[in-house]
Amino acid sequence: MATLVERNRRVGLMATAIVGAMIGLGFASVPLYRMFCQVTGFNGTTQKAEGAKAPGAVVGKIVNVRFDGNVKPGMAWSFAPEEHVQRVAIGARDMAFYNATNNSDKPVTGSATFNVSPSQAGQYFTKIECFCFKEQTLKPGESVRMPVVFYVDPRILDDPDARDINEITLSYTFFPVDSAGNGG
Repeated sequence: MATLVERNRRVGLMATAIVGAMIGLGFASVPLYRMFCQVTGFNGTTQKAEGAKAPGAVVGKIVNVRFDGNVKPGMAWSFAPEEHVQRVAIGARDMAFYNATNNSDKPVTGSATFNVSPSQAGQYFTKIECFCFKEQTLKPGESVRMPVVFYVDPRILDDPDARDINEITLSYTFFPVDSAGNGG
């Protein structure tokens, strides 16, 4: 039989291991949640298919794609889509452009977060190329035209929760990468 000291030591080690595992899970939860969202399209997270080809248009199946652009309040950028709505054939590769301008007198680096709504459409909205895949730095007064190449996966037509969607909104918000020296 184990002595009281041995049992206390064992309980203490188990408690320490549990606390360590909980801390590790806490640090891992954000990347694990991000991976879950990217795989499933949960919460409007789009799919990423760099360099991939679109599957091809499904004849007669059209969806309106709305585009929205925002910046974090206080960030010295103007950011907006060139077109607010496009009619897109499901399965066809398409492209939209956003324009950004640095309205400050110093370089500003930003990173775009994105969302698709309704959230059921996220897993079927696939971006092939996007300015949101990397940080963007604009010089003082600089304006850029930024593309996003995408398609709506034809599998949306087989999903009873998503097949009747006739409008998808792709929304971006730019945030300053750091607060030191970027005007935001």
